[in-house]
Amino acid sequence: MKKIFSIGLILVFGLFLLVGCGGGEEPAETNGQEEETLSGTIVIAGSTSVQPLSEELAAVFMDQYPDVTIEVQGGGSSVGVKSAADGIADIGAASREIKDSEKSLGLDEYVIAKDGIAVVVNPDSNIEDLTMEQIQKIYTGEITNWSAVGGSDANIVVVTREEGSGTRGAFIEITGVDGADGDMTTENALVQPSTGAVKQTVATTPDSIGYISLGALDDTVKGIKVEGVDVSVDNILDNSYKISRPFNYLTNGAVPEVVQAFLDFIFSVEGQEIVAQEFISVI
Repeated sequence: MKKIFSIGLILVFGLFLLVGCGGGEEPAETNGQEEETLSGTIVIAGSTSVQPLSEELAAVFMDQYPDVTIEVQGGGSSVGVKSAADGIADIGAASREIKDSEKSLGLDEYVIAKDGIAVVVNPDSNIEDLTMEQIQKIYTGEITNWSAVGGSDANIVVVTREEGSGTRGAFIEITGVDGADGDMTTENALVQPSTGAVKQTVATTPDSIGYISLGALDDTVKGIKVEGVDVSVDNILDNSYKISRPFNYLTNGAVPEVVQAFLDFIFSVEGQEIVAQEFISVI
């Protein structure tokens, strides 16, 4: 009888201890599951046209996930394709259609935005509109004076991007500067390494012409019509403005969790709202 009473006391005392300890905080949960943390490093390399958008998307993503680091590098679209294929970068960026020769690399393609390529001239120019044929002839060196296209009697200063640039690749292909013999851009063109450099050169060089991403267009240069059509989001979406292109991200095979999370963010409503601030959303 005493033994049974002793066991009962032990059980009651044990229950008291459990209840007393139960006042501690339980692990934080989110929707019934322990909150997950995201960490790691993502390297993005390639198009300098895509670079500012990548940096903006990366900044917002890193604010949400402080343990994630995203490094954004330039180098041009061809560098982006090669970097993704070689595993040098987690994500390659290209501001043009992927070539058939590049598709054989087996990379996964993500169109994260669309962009128009604005044809720009020096702010003091009286040129308002050019046809695709006139642009093609200016960039191949067949037309060398503005008077041939309704402008003043002045030699045309042609400004272009470097070889390998996605902007250059898209521009010459769409306008016909890339002919049967390859890139026929005039040898007299001033070659610049980035969108910003093209814009700066055109802004400060009289009688110059260049091309830049729609997202980089501002009042430091003068955007002109092409075939009578302004470069604008609406005109790109309805295909009335012809010089436009996709912004592509490229990955090689299965990607780490942190890279997939970043891609998911880009195609979320929040991510595409960031895209739409300067470019054209894809959702």
